[in-house]
Amino acid sequence: MEFRTLRVFVEVVRAGGFSAAAGRVHATQSTISKAVRQLEDEIGVPLLNRGPAGVTLTAAGRIVFQRGQALLADRDTLMTELQELAGLRRGLLRIGLPPIGSSELFAPVFTLYRQRYPGVDITLVEHGSDRLEELLRASEIDLAASLLPVSDEFDWRPVHRDPLVALMAPDAPLAQSPGPITLSDLRAMPFILFDSGFALNRIIRAACTRHGFEPEVTARSSQIDFIIRLAAAGLGVAFLPRLIARARVHVPVAQVPLDEPSTDWVMATLWRRGAYLPQAARAWLEIAASRPD
Repeated sequence: MEFRTLRVFVEVVRAGGFSAAAGRVHATQSTISKAVRQLEDEIGVPLLNRGPAGVTLTAAGRIVFQRGQALLADRDTLMTELQELAGLRRGLLRIGLPPIGSSELFAPVFTLYRQRYPGVDITLVEHGSDRLEELLRASEIDLAASLLPVSDEFDWRPVHRDPLVALMAPDAPLAQSPGPITLSDLRAMPFILFDSGFALNRIIRAACTRHGFEPEVTARSSQIDFIIRLAAAGLGVAFLPRLIARARVHVPVAQVPLDEPSTDWVMATLWRRGAYLPQAARAWLEIAASRPD
């Protein structure tokens, strides 16, 4: 059994189909299909049920998928340990960072890391926290930045804590509030949220649930500047950590402090609990810990 065909099969399952997997592994759909068929021929049983709506796992496929993920993770760990025989004169750091806060929190770490370890290759993946945790769980990255709280399957170190602010048009009724506001105060306003996969959405929605309402969502985006402009134009209320709002707002928009328990934006760096942490990843953690919050 070749690791290449096993990795292709795992990606097909994760992506939910051949065409989506082809984009992830940078191969044609026919190449992907041929690799999976080769694996099925080698094992001797079908691994996937193929249908118009996508693919699903057979009983044998579930076993191969679960074991395959572990084998691929062990293989990556083995290669990393061998690379580290040469120390950090060379190596690979695979890290996932979210769009929100990376430039403010991680760009200085990235710069210092590159200065200290110029021979280490850095594979940077950018997604929302949910997707990054999925990649970390599958051992496709070594470290991920995500919002707390997180699953017990991860170890983590805190990076930064910041309260949220509500962004709205300057002429909105609550824009000139003399003090902090709560989400209950905003229930009559439409919300502008990030795309699915962003942990900040879960924090906001959970707080709304505690107040007994479901917000009306008028727009979603993964672009911070676009969300800010929508809020400034009066489309609704958006939410950002105070640090990010102060650094990114370049249009007339009100920033009203949010006084809401359990909604602080707490960024942390995660890794799989009990997994081998490569030397290149440990060096990143050391540099990040040496920077003031």
